Amino acid sequence: MPKVKLHKVDYSKGRYPEVLSKYTKGITDQIYSARVGELAGLTQFGVNKTILPPGSATALIHWHEKEDEFVIIVSGTATLIDGDVEQELRPGDCAGFKAGVPSGHAILNRSEEDVVLFEIGTRAPLEVGHYPGVDLEYGSESYENKRVFRFSNLDGKEVFSASREIFK
Repeated sequence: MPKVKLHKVDYSKGRYPEVLSKYTKGITDQIYSARVGELAGLTQFGVNKTILPPGSATALIHWHEKEDEFVIIVSGTATLIDGDVEQELRPGDCAGFKAGVPSGHAILNRSEEDVVLFEIGTRAPLEVGHYPGVDLEYGSESYENKRVFRFSNLDGKEVFSASREIFK
């Protein structure tokens, strides 16, 4: 399927499960994302079309041990947080985050209008993600057509786990 019909795509609301709200404080509750890479049948990397309403963010500030990430701003003005640096991102601007670099990043919408962006990332079979300054990390594992996510505190105590079907 070469063309993905974006006008017919289903969006999910929010990024993290409610059980993690003490960590997220609602920063991602209002975002909308569509897994458009899966709609195209892609299996080696993911592509999400994401809509950030004012006051929201793509994620908690985080970094990945094994997965690269890349974002492209389509519309609106966003703020890139990368370590201690903040930069404005406008339509056509891009940012990339290399796996294994322990510099937390996220895209925030501090403007008065929606920000639309594409998030692109590799899919490592095993991954660990870190949230600097928060007592939380996650691990994920892919096998067959499932991906299992486990969120835990830094002492290893599990906070939440779930799995979802992928590669439809």
